[in-house]
Amino acid sequence: MSQSSISFLPISKNQSHFCQLVDDVLHHAKQLGASDAAVEVAENQGLSVAVRHQDLETVEQTRDRSLSVTVFAGNKRGSASTSDFSPKAVQETVAAAWHIARYTAEDPVAGLPDEQDLALQYPDLSLYSPWQIDADAAARLALRAEQASLEYSPLITNSEGASVDTNMGHFVMGNSRGFLGGYPYSRYSISASPIASDENGMQRDYWYSVARKPRLLDSPEQIGRVAAERTLARLNARRIKTGKYPVLFDASLASGLLGSFVRASSGGALYRKTTFLLDQLGQPIFSPHIQIIERPHLQGGLGSAPFDSEGVRTSARTVVDGGVLQGYFLSSYTARKLAMKTTGNAGGAHNLRLISTQTQAGDDLTAMLKKMGTGLYVTELIGQGINYVTGDYSRGAFGYWVENGEIQHAVEEITIAGNLAQMFKQISAVGADRLIRGGKETGSVLIEQMAVAGN
Repeated sequence: MSQSSISFLPISKNQSHFCQLVDDVLHHAKQLGASDAAVEVAENQGLSVAVRHQDLETVEQTRDRSLSVTVFAGNKRGSASTSDFSPKAVQETVAAAWHIARYTAEDPVAGLPDEQDLALQYPDLSLYSPWQIDADAAARLALRAEQASLEYSPLITNSEGASVDTNMGHFVMGNSRGFLGGYPYSRYSISASPIASDENGMQRDYWYSVARKPRLLDSPEQIGRVAAERTLARLNARRIKTGKYPVLFDASLASGLLGSFVRASSGGALYRKTTFLLDQLGQPIFSPHIQIIERPHLQGGLGSAPFDSEGVRTSARTVVDGGVLQGYFLSSYTARKLAMKTTGNAGGAHNLRLISTQTQAGDDLTAMLKKMGTGLYVTELIGQGINYVTGDYSRGAFGYWVENGEIQHAVEEITIAGNLAQMFKQISAVGADRLIRGGKETGSVLIEQMAVAGN
């Protein structure tokens, strides 16, 4: 083992230490008798600053590190982890994983990825941009965002606060089949959540911006203004009559539909037979004008990754083409369970984009409201309410009633319901008002009809 424990050092210096630690762990696992082994060493640090009523409310700084190891005794697997990087602690962690592996049950498909699938070479995707910001500077940014909200209108009478969050880290992972890789990463965000009130009551909403590079964040003033606009629009909300209506999902929510698709078409749900998309490969599951593409190698993308959490290389692909399901989201393990090949999605999807071949450049939110005509424009969803076995979908919602393409009033205390299998096929339009939320990108999504429970 390395002669000393690893302290928190600049990322550029610790990366080489982590590579050596990975080699040490793999060597020790082999000495114990492991047939194969994989290890990941990670470290991250974060700053979270929140303000409220133009006063500093909380400052939280975090620094974490971990070492996790998985060893194999043939088709038997054991895992253990530690945050102590001293040689003794690391050796004990490897021994604990080996002990578990020796006495656990056999799993015929357990094992490392096949060598030909590993990312032995991979591109630099510019996922790290350091931001030397301290708590005082972060508080000033948050105060600017909150002030922009409070000054937007006299009806903005209160605030749930504003915040700035930073996260920077790096990792190295490797396995006994020759893979060794890692990279630094960063993620920053600014948010604001004002409260508006009038004679009919109070409403709150929020807005935020997130990016890997601080210069790509929206300004605090813009975030505060958008948050205020969204909050003011919620005043005078009321219920609507129960019925079946077209429903337009705001772009900020439409990414959730992509998330539901990923979960339903993931290997774990498929081999356990707990998804409504079972045996749908090669079948039309979306409207014919819908495409979903995965682009893991976007420079600086929030969902970018040169390899997945097993070290398997990632690659661009079309997951849905012409509405037809072309591929699942599989790890090595789930692929073997399904007698298929890994898709490089251990750990999730990478930069998914929902596209309609019918979308025009001018299809902004105003145009999408006109396409809907009369119906419900949804801007907030409440609760989970999704049964992935059946596809049944039921969520509390907040939004706006639309007539003849024009917003009439805010709507609250309603529930929207449908079935994801039908909703996917009833997507009639996707807006050009594209928004990236995490590793998913889409415009607003118009569904032909859903059940709405109100009065």
